[in-house]
Amino acid sequence: MPISTQFTSILSKDWEINFTQCTPNGFLKYTDLCNLIQLTAAAHSELGGISFSDMQEFNQAWVLSRMRVEIKELPKWKDVITINTWINSLENSRSVRAIEVVLNGNKIIGSETFWVVFNTKTRRPEDLKLPISHFELFPERKATFISFSKINIIESLDTINEKEVVLSDLDIVNHVNNVKYLEWCLDYVEPKIILNQKIISFEMNFLKELSLYDNVQINKSNSSNKIQFTITKEEKTSFALEINLK
Repeated sequence: MPISTQFTSILSKDWEINFTQCTPNGFLKYTDLCNLIQLTAAAHSELGGISFSDMQEFNQAWVLSRMRVEIKELPKWKDVITINTWINSLENSRSVRAIEVVLNGNKIIGSETFWVVFNTKTRRPEDLKLPISHFELFPERKATFISFSKINIIESLDTINEKEVVLSDLDIVNHVNNVKYLEWCLDYVEPKIILNQKIISFEMNFLKELSLYDNVQINKSNSSNKIQFTITKEEKTSFALEINLK
């Protein structure tokens, strides 16, 4: 698609929280928060002519490599939130995108994400083959207090479950969607931590893609203010998650 006449380098998009996106206490699920972040980033890419459809002409797609989310509070059912997104950096095969969630004029969530251009045939990173000079970059405008990082995986994680990747885990790029990894792990977090909004931030590293019928292990370690997960295949880490608690 050509660049939209409605394209701007900072996108603001409103979303109303519906009941399917909420936990039993009526607040937005962390997984659905990440879905909304992903959908807003996709909407901005589409307006700017670098969407999945545009990139598929060259067998390319954006894939998420790292993500940090900092949470002051979660929105609840029927709230209308505004998600703002802009790009900190965009060059060659990589991009850093910032996202903030605003409720009633107040910022309640910030996220910093790191995206890589991925060839959907070779399954390897490569330089973007579409024009990007029309995007104004905002390298100094940060959405989080701390930037994403490489998670330092501890050695004493316990395997808590094994699973096989099924069709419903896959997305349009034909690998496990980033939100699915988070969902798998959060199922093993004490419910009161989630329901009482004890999570103040979490960080995710996506290291190796997983495909249909892959067999994986979910591993976990707890401390007083931190929970760490990994998802491994044949003893190699595909995903790491670190959750910070109040």
